[in-house]
Amino acid sequence: MASEFSALLRRLRRDAGMTQETLAERAGVGVRTIRGLETGERADPRVTTVRLLADALGLAPEDREELLAAAISRTGNGNQPDDPSGHRQPDGSPGSGNRPDLPTGRANPPDASTAHARPVTGQPGSAFQEALADVGEQLAQAVAARWQREEEHRQVHDPYPLPVRWQPAPEELTDHWANIRCLPAGVGDGPLDLSGRLDEIVGVYRRIPSGRLVVLGRPGSGKTVLAVRFVLDHLKSRARTDAVPVIFSIGSWDPTALTFRDWLTRQLTRDHPGLAASGPAGASLAAALVESGRVLPVLDGFDEIAGGLRRPALEALNATTLPLVLTSRPSEYAAAVAETDVLTSAAAVNLTDLTLGDLADYLPRTTRKAHGGDPARTAWDPVLSELRERPRSRAGADLAAVLTTPLMVTLARAVYSDTPGHDPVSLLDTGRFGSPAELEEHLLDNFVAAVYRPRPEHRPGGGARRDVDPERARYWLGYLAHHLDRLDTPNLEWWRLGSGLRRSTRTLVTALVICLVIGLVDCVVGTLFDTLEFQLPDGLVVGTIGGFMFGILHWFMVAARNTAVAPSGVRMKMSGRDGKAARRAASQLVIGLLAGLVFGFGYGFIRGIHDGIVFGVGPAMTLRAGLYDGMIYGLPFGLAAGPTFGLLGLLQTPLDIRSAISPASLLRTNCRTVTAQLLVWAPTFGLLVGVGAGVAVRILPALLGPIAWNTASSLKLGLISGLCGVLGYSLSLTAWGQWVVFSRIWLPLTGRLPWSVVGFLEDAYERGVLRQAGAVYQFRHARLQDHLARTYRAPRPPAAGEA
Repeated sequence: MASEFSALLRRLRRDAGMTQETLAERAGVGVRTIRGLETGERADPRVTTVRLLADALGLAPEDREELLAAAISRTGNGNQPDDPSGHRQPDGSPGSGNRPDLPTGRANPPDASTAHARPVTGQPGSAFQEALADVGEQLAQAVAARWQREEEHRQVHDPYPLPVRWQPAPEELTDHWANIRCLPAGVGDGPLDLSGRLDEIVGVYRRIPSGRLVVLGRPGSGKTVLAVRFVLDHLKSRARTDAVPVIFSIGSWDPTALTFRDWLTRQLTRDHPGLAASGPAGASLAAALVESGRVLPVLDGFDEIAGGLRRPALEALNATTLPLVLTSRPSEYAAAVAETDVLTSAAAVNLTDLTLGDLADYLPRTTRKAHGGDPARTAWDPVLSELRERPRSRAGADLAAVLTTPLMVTLARAVYSDTPGHDPVSLLDTGRFGSPAELEEHLLDNFVAAVYRPRPEHRPGGGARRDVDPERARYWLGYLAHHLDRLDTPNLEWWRLGSGLRRSTRTLVTALVICLVIGLVDCVVGTLFDTLEFQLPDGLVVGTIGGFMFGILHWFMVAARNTAVAPSGVRMKMSGRDGKAARRAASQLVIGLLAGLVFGFGYGFIRGIHDGIVFGVGPAMTLRAGLYDGMIYGLPFGLAAGPTFGLLGLLQTPLDIRSAISPASLLRTNCRTVTAQLLVWAPTFGLLVGVGAGVAVRILPALLGPIAWNTASSLKLGLISGLCGVLGYSLSLTAWGQWVVFSRIWLPLTGRLPWSVVGFLEDAYERGVLRQAGAVYQFRHARLQDHLARTYRAPRPPAAGEA
């Protein structure tokens, strides 16, 4: 069978008119791989590799299926990947999974059979495993597309990736090599050779039997770039049953509030809302992927976890056996290790500094050639000459100490290579810059001005990029950085932009906006039934009471918990209901019924008390008026809210698993969901309130006395209640509504952010100031965030404008 696959691949390549080198380049695999598959030296073609070859060859469906069938037959076992440790049982199967005895006092390391997070539950050929494999494939495609776009935005390959190298970390930060190698008790072995460079990271990782690696590096040394490259290279050679590497910003994890697996599940659901759908076994698809070991966590930014939480975080990671990659600054990781222990079974490497040779190769290629004279000379030549010829001079030594990390080199490129009229020779001015720290502050401080400089430029999607005043952009970015510092998170989430305000402020602003909206709606709709002179004071009363009630609701359900309303992971769908939707609808019906009764009675009671006080009818009649109105509104509101909530629950369905999620797309999706809910809520709730009120006035007079009511009153109440109820609910208890209240109204009104917040954030992403991490933004680097937060100064700039 081996010769059949080899001969078939060779024939298809020749039919396509390609050389081995051409096919390797188009498929993104090594030439040695192609040569080994065609000669039969490689006896284990991965399905992922075969698919890449088929795509590169442009095969017809029948040829594609023939090639895949030959590859599967060639392995003889369904193309199951080898054990990463290289050890096999006598029958050729992967390791049995019996764990060796380990030194006492240490958590069990992952054994060879579970290394690299391969699935460990269910039968290999079961429908459950096949379904999870399909979900894993879709997740892998989404992850690959996302980080390829991110590399392009960060200009990693322009003109080529800066060198990122590493060497083994100090032994005190690394576990016992017997644990890393997953060796049985009594068997000793020396350390693995883990040194390498950026394009070798996957190969180095696969030499670690435990599948656990810690990458240490000082700020700006390239840890995140390395994590991204690891994910993309790992996905290129991933088999269908292999775990999917996914980058998680671990700085947002609170190990005292959520277990590690639960946090992974929540993050997956946030960035890929389709994974919230129920899987074959009942749990969400995200939970099933995590529990079955089909996700390989790449945990970026251990040092960004709050100081008091690093020890419990490390202990929680040691309580699991999941293979993982963890990045951190050395000092923060060493401090956590000193308090508890190293990451169990994990090897550790330390990123090294850039060399003068790296700078001499890279910087001249990032700027234009000099006009006139020697065309080979660039503006960086005098700087490089100083570093090379006078390395011990004060100017040369300070600048050499700064330009040792990829972050500082890319900032220097943005400020001097990409900005006309800026001469990098000024970096050698010791009068301006008395220390390496001052040079770093200079580069950080001028980065925003450099990327926001006026220039005629077009966005990748078309259309001119709008100019933004650099000082105003710096102020808005500073507020965002300050906001993240207050929340102690690196994740810039659009639904939490108001969470940096005090809880009382958030509640008052929400109540005020709802008051104005409800009052306006009451006035506009009410004039269809009554005069404007009557409706204006009525709108003021209704708006005040509505704002007060929804403000109280917002306080108890959101602000008092010091949380934010998370974006909805559902959409509205008219067909395709299942039993779970019916159960969800039933529970929401009961909740809506109780909430409507309480809210309606409270609203009516307050309104009745208000009317009694205004008309001066005395305490007894005032109390009676409150009870009258409480029952008149409570009964219909309860009977209307229950079925309305139930109907919404019945129509909800999880987002499509293939949904492409970015911060802007998630906002648009939630806007569409809320709009669909409004279209269901408003007419349903309004109709039921109007009908319920008509029924109530026929039942209650026998108990409470005569009530002045007619059909027009029911119609008016239904219209106003439907519109005001849905607007109050949306603005106070949905993520999109809170976005409108704070990001579209309050924060721009107070000058903290521009009026077009989405446009500003998208523009900052296009300029490279922000990066996307799934459904959230993050600053390009933590150093940049820290600098902007530290230099942020309130109050607002002198004039207000729009991005």
